[in-house]
Amino acid sequence: MSAATIFVFELLGTATLTLLGCGVVANVTLSRTLGSNGGWLLVNFGWGFAVFAGASIAAPTGAHINPAVTIGMAVNGQLEWSEVPIYLVAQVLGGLLGAVVCWLAYKLQFDTHDDPANTLGIFATGPTVRNGAWNLLTEIIGTFVLVLWILLSPGASTGANGIPDFGNAALGYAGVAFVVIGIGSSLGGPTGYAINPARDLGPRIAYALLPIRGKGAADWGYAWVPIVGPLVGGALAGALALALPAT
Repeated sequence: MSAATIFVFELLGTATLTLLGCGVVANVTLSRTLGSNGGWLLVNFGWGFAVFAGASIAAPTGAHINPAVTIGMAVNGQLEWSEVPIYLVAQVLGGLLGAVVCWLAYKLQFDTHDDPANTLGIFATGPTVRNGAWNLLTEIIGTFVLVLWILLSPGASTGANGIPDFGNAALGYAGVAFVVIGIGSSLGGPTGYAINPARDLGPRIAYALLPIRGKGAADWGYAWVPIVGPLVGGALAGALALALPAT
């Protein structure tokens, strides 16, 4: 697979993921939207469907759209390490692009929101109780579940060009979406379940750069947690999947 193919499809897939994912949080958070105060469950479903859409678009490159998945597959031996940097750069840039387009879609609502200083959560995650070590552990656990499911899900195999074959690709990506909804509902409460460094870092950079009226700080002091935690969780899942006996 060419570097250009990897870059384009991972960029587009991750941009779609963050556009729809940040979009559902904007719909729930901003005061002058039809989804205002829609609640945590709407956010979870929105992110799950965002994963389905983004993964379907990125199918030609294996639908990683997440550096933790890329690292997990490399540790597991399903991806060449030389291709990893291309995936990661495309994913982070895709996260940034999707967040910018989300802001464009909600520009008027950002301009008229009654609490603009507290809009970071639309773009990036944050803990409900701040403790770096425990927040990190939460992200490791959530990401471990996601990546392990991707690597071990029944019927999943690597087909032509390294693309996962679920028997029915669309159904397979819907399965990933269900797992993301489950992780958000069960494990997302402490940290907002980034479980994807590109989903957090790209939009956090966008938030820092965008001219959002009255916005608060990007909280760079916490930003390492949703980067390191998912990468560790993905690597651990890849290592475990590699160590398990073949079936």
